[in-house]
Amino acid sequence: MLANGPAGSSSDFDLNPGVVGPWPVADKLRPAAVLVPLIESPRGVNVILTKRSSHLKHHPGQIAFPGGKVDATDADEVAAALREAEEEIALLASNVEVMGRMPFHQTVTSFQITPVVGRVVDPFIARPEAGEVAEVFEVPLAYLADPANYLIEGRYWGGIHRRYYAIPYGPYYIWGATARILRGFAERLSEWHG
Repeated sequence: MLANGPAGSSSDFDLNPGVVGPWPVADKLRPAAVLVPLIESPRGVNVILTKRSSHLKHHPGQIAFPGGKVDATDADEVAAALREAEEEIALLASNVEVMGRMPFHQTVTSFQITPVVGRVVDPFIARPEAGEVAEVFEVPLAYLADPANYLIEGRYWGGIHRRYYAIPYGPYYIWGATARILRGFAERLSEWHG
């Protein structure tokens, strides 16, 4: 379990200190990466998110960033995030200006996720990959940057009450690792603009 990760890192355990549960405690975390795609709209900057297909074995119907496991063929986490965004929503790597990486996020399922922040350079038509993605949508960055829009909620999982961040937005319920990564991003934006 991640007790003290590198400065700024986060985990699914942040709101549940000292809690152990039915999830595996990994000696070695599996690397994964997600793209936090920022795109300009007439009303400001938005963040692109996906809704996972409801028939998937893991995290069906949940809101997520484009992303996944780092493959052996990926040069690094940035390459993995860009590859996954192209596969999942047809966002070409050549259309993304990488702005940087955020500190990693550890999940209860033993993944170490590196969020890669990137600006979409030119407009594109998102095409959800039918096997994984049910929908692609945008949320205003201003909404996600406002701490007042974050809730701390909880549910029982494996007989243990676990707390997590959630961000309701219209018909969407963003929670878990995605919400925690967005919360960390919002905190960094506040520091930069503070």
